[in-house]
Amino acid sequence: MAHQSERHPVAIVHDYLTQRGGAERVVLAMSRVFPEAPIYTLLYEPDGTYPEFRAKRIITSPLNHLRWLRRHHRAALPLLPLAAGRLRVSADVVLASSSGWAHGVQTEGRLIVYCHNPARWLYQTNEYLGSGWRALVTRAVLAPLRGPLTQWDRRAAARADRYLANSSVVRERVRRLYGIDAEVMFPPAGVSAQGNQQPVPELLDWSGDGFHLVVSRLLPYKNVDVVIKAFAELAERLVVVGTGPDEERLRAMAGPNVRVLSGLPDEQLRWTYAHAVALIAPSYEDFGLTPLEANAFGKPVLALRAGGYLDTVAEAVSGLYFEEVTSEAIRAAVAAAANLRWRPHQIMAHVEAFSEKSFRARLAELVAQASTSS
Repeated sequence: MAHQSERHPVAIVHDYLTQRGGAERVVLAMSRVFPEAPIYTLLYEPDGTYPEFRAKRIITSPLNHLRWLRRHHRAALPLLPLAAGRLRVSADVVLASSSGWAHGVQTEGRLIVYCHNPARWLYQTNEYLGSGWRALVTRAVLAPLRGPLTQWDRRAAARADRYLANSSVVRERVRRLYGIDAEVMFPPAGVSAQGNQQPVPELLDWSGDGFHLVVSRLLPYKNVDVVIKAFAELAERLVVVGTGPDEERLRAMAGPNVRVLSGLPDEQLRWTYAHAVALIAPSYEDFGLTPLEANAFGKPVLALRAGGYLDTVAEAVSGLYFEEVTSEAIRAAVAAAANLRWRPHQIMAHVEAFSEKSFRARLAELVAQASTSS
């Protein structure tokens, strides 16, 4: 991890590499298209994100010297636009994987922005921060900064030569907030069903009868607590896989038919998907990779009828929708799904439209176009 001065044909930028999620998987997919491209990021915590990044050339901002921020990146929110604006990327074409900050880096090359979502904490503050005293303190600190940060964000978006959105709902949000007509380019499905599987010791006694599954970052807006409450009145079993600030609270809520696991490598996550009955996706997502991951294993999805799930869930083919985030609605969806005859091969065929092959081909085409016009 060092700053480099030479100019690259292609460089990749991402907000921060401190966690494991869909956006980070997209960066890995980008890197597979352009394996020689360095990856610029504001913060990098190797132990917190996917191990594949260790083999990549990572260039960080000065904020990365503050180890505490690498472990608690949300505390750096007011500093991120300043750090992004001072991060100079020397490349002919820059691919910015952005959920708020990466589109603000300095570059003289062409800038292609792949938008996972405009800064959620800036435009969807209540959903992002949730409730509680910490959220109240954060709101109070950020309130006087909202105006200047919004101006910075919109100026940064206007600099892009090309804007891509990961879903229809994000495209509409980009149009409303920035006045930009973005192309929708679905990200590839995340965890491949073709890789090795490794049993999860904590779930071996449940593997025979199966379990319902939630795979999510443990944040307030993900609504994992509502799913746990729903299963408090069900005989079925629930497994929650994820990490985040809500982990301790959710573990305390979990009854005897609910288990919360964190830090699973992909081999164990594949095994977990393979032994699940169905995935439950209860949050308003900008895209949401987990339904496609579950579908790749032939498993149906019970999803909130909103956001990116409208792009990825084919009703009665790859899953069912529920209309609101309540325990009652989730229990009803579990009961309805149990009465349907799911066809795993049909479910797996649904995922083919979201293949990494399609994603990589379009990305390579866009970069080639940008290179010839630079």
